Amino acid sequence: MSDIQKQQGLGRPTGAFVGASWVALGLGASVYFVGLYNARMLLAEKGFFLAVFLLGLFAAISVQKAVRDRAEDVPVTGAYLGVAWGMLLVSLTLMVIGLWNAELLLSEKGFYGIGFAMSLFAVVAVQKNVRDLAAFRRANPEVAPVARPSFPVVP
Repeated sequence: MSDIQKQQGLGRPTGAFVGASWVALGLGASVYFVGLYNARMLLAEKGFFLAVFLLGLFAAISVQKAVRDRAEDVPVTGAYLGVAWGMLLVSLTLMVIGLWNAELLLSEKGFYGIGFAMSLFAVVAVQKNVRDLAAFRRANPEVAPVARPSFPVVP
């Protein structure tokens, strides 16, 4: 076990938490994309909501990574951390403004807001799990990785 794991008590995330994180991300993103695909709005509006969604996911991952790096004494510049937080706040602000001004039913606005919020939370959890699993495998090379099913290749 590495010094970092000993200090922070990190271990391997449970399969249930890893699975739940991926399911939450898939569900949040799917709900958002299906709603966006079926929305009666201009293509430019759909593009705006798609771009804000993707910016939010990327910014949330960047914030999680930068905060975790700093906690593990990996050098992270203040500029990078500031930009990551700034872009996360920009994406949240743009989503709120976009939904406020969109000609959608209140229930549709809530639908997009919940899909966005759920996806932001889930992408941070997925990133954390990926990083925790990598750290666990580095610290415990004797532990075999989880076997993945192999399927025969049909010519």
